[in-house]
Amino acid sequence: MREYIIMTDSCADLTAAEVQAMDLTVVPLHYELDGVTYVNYPDHSELDSAEFFARVSAGAACKTSAVSVGDFVDTMRPILAAGKDILYIAFSSGLSTTYQSGVIAAEDLRAEFPEATIEVIDSLSASRGQGRLVMEAVAEKAKGKSLSEVAQYVRDSIQNNCHWFTVADLNQLKRGGRISAATALVGTMMNIKPVLRVSDEGKLESVSKARGMKAALTEMVNRMEETGVAPLADQTVLICHANCPESVEFISKLLRERFGVTDIRAEFIGPVIGAHTGMGTLGLFFRGEHR
Repeated sequence: MREYIIMTDSCADLTAAEVQAMDLTVVPLHYELDGVTYVNYPDHSELDSAEFFARVSAGAACKTSAVSVGDFVDTMRPILAAGKDILYIAFSSGLSTTYQSGVIAAEDLRAEFPEATIEVIDSLSASRGQGRLVMEAVAEKAKGKSLSEVAQYVRDSIQNNCHWFTVADLNQLKRGGRISAATALVGTMMNIKPVLRVSDEGKLESVSKARGMKAALTEMVNRMEETGVAPLADQTVLICHANCPESVEFISKLLRERFGVTDIRAEFIGPVIGAHTGMGTLGLFFRGEHR
């Protein structure tokens, strides 16, 4: 069996420590903040996460860009030249063109390295939901499974990979064109928080609304109770957040008290997704019977 590496992109929102521990290759996306372009490295070395969200919350203009075909080729070619194969688990095609760029790069490189295997999987996932799939892939690889076996495991797991989000700053959704100015104004006045999920097609969709952040977080935990694979206490639950430690503590306490969950891993949401959701966003990721 040929040696292979597991690759993902920075929208998996895995920390530098997690990347190192799992021996991953991570292709970074880019974002532009007030006209300055930054590389979204896992260690956020170019701009601290807390500062990023503070600036976005203050109204800084932010744009994001997908990984280019050229960036993928530059990352993949040395790995293939070293005689290794590649399993790339990509940011959802429903939210970015990054997956398509990876497909094109892989096709180009197969002509150059005909003996190599390059698997590109559309995770239909985002943030630490995508990160969960990567973690599971690494765990399967550690069992001695081949690239094709791990790739099939990931594909079989995609629709069991549950993502639930809520957003504190409706004005950020307005700036991104996702809701109208009137909706943002009324929602802010009434303290309405949307409860969203990543759909079967890998797109962000609004499911319900709650009055206040605690109600929205509770609704997310209720969704986990409805669809989560039992026993919930045995799950590794991932959280992403946009500098809102109070929300992290509130939802973590609910998970511990209601389900007995002990393995809860909370980290910052990355700037590429955070640029569109703003300060106060929180995401909950777990394994479910379905999305």
